[in-house]
Amino acid sequence: MTGDLPLRRCDGCAAELPATLLACPGCGRLVHAEALKAAAREAPAAEARGDVPAALAAWRRVMELLPPSTVQHAQVAAEVRRLSERVSAPQRPAADHRRGRRAGWLGALAAAGAVLAKLKFAILIVLSKAKLLLVGLAQIKTLLTMAMAMGVYTSAFGWRFAAGLIASMYVHEMGHVAALRRFGIPATAPVFIPGFGAFVRLKQHPATPGEDARVGLAGPVWGAAAAFAFLAIGVLLRSPALLAIARAGAWINLFNLAPVWQLDGGRAFTALSRRQRAAAAAVLWILGLLAREGLLLLLAIAATVRAFGRGAATEGDRPALAVYGALAVVLTLMAALAR
Repeated sequence: MTGDLPLRRCDGCAAELPATLLACPGCGRLVHAEALKAAAREAPAAEARGDVPAALAAWRRVMELLPPSTVQHAQVAAEVRRLSERVSAPQRPAADHRRGRRAGWLGALAAAGAVLAKLKFAILIVLSKAKLLLVGLAQIKTLLTMAMAMGVYTSAFGWRFAAGLIASMYVHEMGHVAALRRFGIPATAPVFIPGFGAFVRLKQHPATPGEDARVGLAGPVWGAAAAFAFLAIGVLLRSPALLAIARAGAWINLFNLAPVWQLDGGRAFTALSRRQRAAAAAVLWILGLLAREGLLLLLAIAATVRAFGRGAATEGDRPALAVYGALAVVLTLMAALAR
């Protein structure tokens, strides 16, 4: 035995191997050769039938079973990046530079339009995604932590506001889950931390900054849809409680757009060029000055720092910038309308 790790025998030379090894140090045989063959067959088959998320999931499983230093790992990583770009920009044409620039801006406008469409039809979206929304509610850990959060928020704000706040946070997190599924990345169901919000834990890392940005922004998009639903119903019913939930939801999602640490805005900014970061900062400055809201000004300061900092993408990601800017504008408007 090696420590407490279970052992297995190499199919090639019969040497005993710890379960953590991916290749036999003696003969070089891949430990999970059969599982690799099965997953490698599954991925092209899934792509051939048009199921790109399933193909991505299969290739990601292959990556986990290959030693990172091997040529095969690099080849599979390239496949993951290719399919990820296909999911991120499925309609991007491969034409000349001028047409490529035009397509990029059209893609950005389409992305912003998608945000607005999701807000306009928020209730229909929630209904159409009812099956996915129920996935998390079937998990014991989600239900237990949700109940704990409900108790904490009820003691502070009352049960009606607490229920709406938890529902808003849950929808936000399930937005991340939906995006992760599109990219074939497994993740846990939402877990609530009373007083701090909720999170989902990724079991694999995004392959590209663009993929990470889309997963990050999916939470605020879904969260904005939930806030819009509360706002619309609150206006129709003239309910101050529902309007308060809508306003809280809008501000929570605005806070998540902060381009720092592992917040959703921070993940979006990894895909933006220096100029795009400056553009996002300008939008936040304008919104902050017009709305006279301290949170927006803090976001603007953080975005300005990131614009002049290191780590900016070379080419940038126009759709990610468009979604980020549209979310900032729409969430600010909803917070103002819910007063």
